[in-house]
Amino acid sequence: MNKTGMQRTDLISNIVISTVTVQDLETVLPYVIEFRKQLFPMLDPQKIPRDLRSFKQLYLDEQAGTFLQARDSNGKLVGVIGMLAYDYRFLHLDLDARKTVEVARLFVDSDYRRSGLGTALFRQLTTVAKEKAVERLYLHTHPFLEGAHEFWLKQGFLCKDFCDESGFPTLHMELLIGKTYNPEYALEMEISK
Repeated sequence: MNKTGMQRTDLISNIVISTVTVQDLETVLPYVIEFRKQLFPMLDPQKIPRDLRSFKQLYLDEQAGTFLQARDSNGKLVGVIGMLAYDYRFLHLDLDARKTVEVARLFVDSDYRRSGLGTALFRQLTTVAKEKAVERLYLHTHPFLEGAHEFWLKQGFLCKDFCDESGFPTLHMELLIGKTYNPEYALEMEISK
């Protein structure tokens, strides 16, 4: 929100959200890698995570995957979000056999934060997930990422677990597609924990 407390939705009126294709990789992948370095300066920048090393395979080629980009009227990349088949690497989460994808890499340029762009990217991702018959959206985030937990609660996610993962406090969250959650209720439930 800006200083008057209103969302800056006028900023995104010229934004086009589209699916990333192979032709977009030369701009999208460096954008994501650089954004990750800025958000996680404590991580070794030489260690590229599996999803980014295998970006084309996991996000573009696999049926459950997709990656979306937001560009302004000049074609400048200003935001991204992706989803990929969840690999069940967090054994303690007790996720059942519903078709589950992991929401990943929601990055929005600082000039567009609190403009509604993150929500617009997520809504488009949810539309794609429904088309792919996905039943659950899973994600994890960290308390040190300012506003992330609250953002995901507003999107309808509920906290599944809070624990330490590889030295980082981590919130594991899920959203069952087709279930309607009251974001205010979800936020109250999270605060009362």
